[in-house]
Amino acid sequence: MASVTDTLGRPLRDIRISVTDQCNFRCSYCMPAEIFGPDYAFLPKEEYLTFNEIERVVKAAASLGVEKVRITGGEPLLRKDLPELIKRLNQIEGIMDVALTTNAVFLPKHAHALKKAGLKRVNVSLDAIDDDVFKKMNGRSVGIKPVLKGIQAAKDAGLQVKINMVVQKNVNDHQVVPMTTFFKEKDVTLRFIEFMDVGSTNGWRLDSVMTKADIIALLQTHFGVQPLDPSYYGEVASRYAFTDAPGEIGVISSVSESFCSTCTRARISVEGKLFTCLFATKGYDLKKLLRDETEECDLENVLKDIWTNRHDRYSDERTEETAANRPKIEMSYIGG
Repeated sequence: MASVTDTLGRPLRDIRISVTDQCNFRCSYCMPAEIFGPDYAFLPKEEYLTFNEIERVVKAAASLGVEKVRITGGEPLLRKDLPELIKRLNQIEGIMDVALTTNAVFLPKHAHALKKAGLKRVNVSLDAIDDDVFKKMNGRSVGIKPVLKGIQAAKDAGLQVKINMVVQKNVNDHQVVPMTTFFKEKDVTLRFIEFMDVGSTNGWRLDSVMTKADIIALLQTHFGVQPLDPSYYGEVASRYAFTDAPGEIGVISSVSESFCSTCTRARISVEGKLFTCLFATKGYDLKKLLRDETEECDLENVLKDIWTNRHDRYSDERTEETAANRPKIEMSYIGG
């Protein structure tokens, strides 16, 4: 089946799959501890898509042009036997790249197995290099040492590593320069992410956003950076090279400079709902189709129909009113 495009001409190239809704952190912009407390009812494991079901979905997606798969969560390394899933996804015809987003705490245990299974890249979420700031932000009082140990384990295993830092004014914006200094010296790419209004529990306000322009202006005064051309269609990060040393940084500017016009990503939640936008209000229940034994599931055509009717462009249309009043799926549920 040929590649498909949506109503705005955007192809389907990437699929992000959440494999668990649980996490060992309670970051305020994703799973705030006051909401996701000890009594919070996470999904029962039987509601999760099985590895067989995930494989079926990715095979169908690959037939429509998907080339990249990213495994997310929650914290995906909490999912048992994850390297087995990575191995199976890498064997699907058409899939060129399988990556993982993680907080890195469990990478010392799993990095080599993940690499052996065919994983190429990890994106590590780390929002501060200062111990006290990071402990406060992750909601579990975990210091940076376990994360740095995980980053090193990934590098030692031969995995490409990028760092993702969500920047919030008056929370961790003072960490932009120290984080850049630290990872520049380590020759690890750091990507800054504007604080987004994903879900409805993270207390998002527009005046909490440190914009791409703010970040680049700050970096220019300390390091000197110059823009780089995109390396492929649909790249979400605006990339900048250091002018005084090798390496680069990136900024993901979903709020101040939308990239809806080239978005090629679909997302699948842990229990099998497909979302055509990070800010979607509803998903399409693939698990019901996969488990319905009364009729054969033509998954390729289901996905094709969903994508060809897609018209999402939330970040283009965002206002403070829509951000405050439009119901949205929580990041921990949809996988970020």
